[in-house]
Amino acid sequence: MQRILIVDDHPLVRSGFVQLISDEPDLEVCGEAADEAQALQLVAATTPDLVIIDLSLAGGSGINLIERIKAHYGEVCMLVVSMHDESLFAERVLTAGALGYLNKQEAPSNIIRAIRRVLEGRVYLSDKLTERLLDSLTGMAKAPGQSPMQRLSNRELEVFELIGRGMTTGKIADHLQLSTKTIETHRENIKKKLGLASGQELTRRAMHWLIERG
Repeated sequence: MQRILIVDDHPLVRSGFVQLISDEPDLEVCGEAADEAQALQLVAATTPDLVIIDLSLAGGSGINLIERIKAHYGEVCMLVVSMHDESLFAERVLTAGALGYLNKQEAPSNIIRAIRRVLEGRVYLSDKLTERLLDSLTGMAKAPGQSPMQRLSNRELEVFELIGRGMTTGKIADHLQLSTKTIETHRENIKKKLGLASGQELTRRAMHWLIERG
C-alpha cells in the first residue's frame, strides 16, 4: 500500500482526490493539509510515499513547500496538480524537486497515471511540454528565448500573482511572512523585468494575467 498526502487549500479538491485515490486498491490517502505549515507537520508524522501539491496555498507557497520537503525528506516523491500555466511553472517545480506537473483539468485516469509514474521515480509532464523541453535540450527549439514572465524569479512570480489578486504590499508581506521593504524591492524588480513604468501598470498587468488564466 502506497501512502499519499494531499496538500490543497480547497476542501472540495481534497475530497475529490480522496475519492479518486480510494478507488485504487494499492493506494491510500494518509493525510490532508491546507497550508505549508500543516503539510510539513504531516510529512514528518505520516511519512508518505507521495505528496500531491497545489502551487497556490492559503498560508505559503507550493514551490517553497517543494523545496523544504526536498531538503528535509529527500526520499518523498512530489507531484504538482494545479491550475497554473504549465509552460510557466512546470520547469520551476522540477527544479525545486518535484517529479511531475499536471493540470487540474486533466481526466481522472491521467491523474492516476501521473501518480503511479511519479511513485516509480519517473518524471511526468504533458506531451506538449515534454516535446518543448526535449527540443530545448537538443537545440531544436524555435522559440526566440524567454518571455518576460519567465524571467521572473519564483518569489517575484508569487508576489505578482498576489498583486493580481488585489492584495496590498502590507498584506502580501504578512501573507509571505516577509518585510514590506522586501516586497517593495520585489515590486520594483518585477516592473523592470516586465517593462512597466508605474505601480498602476503593474497592478493592471497582474490582474489581466490572472483573468487570462481563469
